[in-house]
Amino acid sequence: MRLFVSVLFVIGLCAQPPQDPPKKGGGGRAPQNLKVLKPDVNLRQVMGSFASGLGVRCDFCHVQGNFASDENPKKEIARTMIVMAQEINAKFPDGKEHVTCYTCHRGANAPLTAAPAPAAPGQ
Repeated sequence: MRLFVSVLFVIGLCAQPPQDPPKKGGGGRAPQNLKVLKPDVNLRQVMGSFASGLGVRCDFCHVQGNFASDENPKKEIARTMIVMAQEINAKFPDGKEHVTCYTCHRGANAPLTAAPAPAAPGQ
């Protein structure tokens, strides 16, 4: 009888539905206040590309300690720029990403719109 009860107990454990794997991103909290980006993107990777493209840190656009806050006006500017890049990339028939933040910013927080000065002769 004990063997029968033990087998039923083990079968019951095995019959449990699988649990969801832990969420990426640390803390297990879902992203909040996403208005342009999709929640299924790798936010760390995307934000890292934004930061390197503009040569800035997270608190350039985000309120430190509250990434969901919209208090920093640069966050809305960033959203506008993201939409602009998405719209430009959508016009390419191959579906690839051709335009990124780095395309215009080149590691500077303001777009570099002027060509670099020509090198002096003999340099």
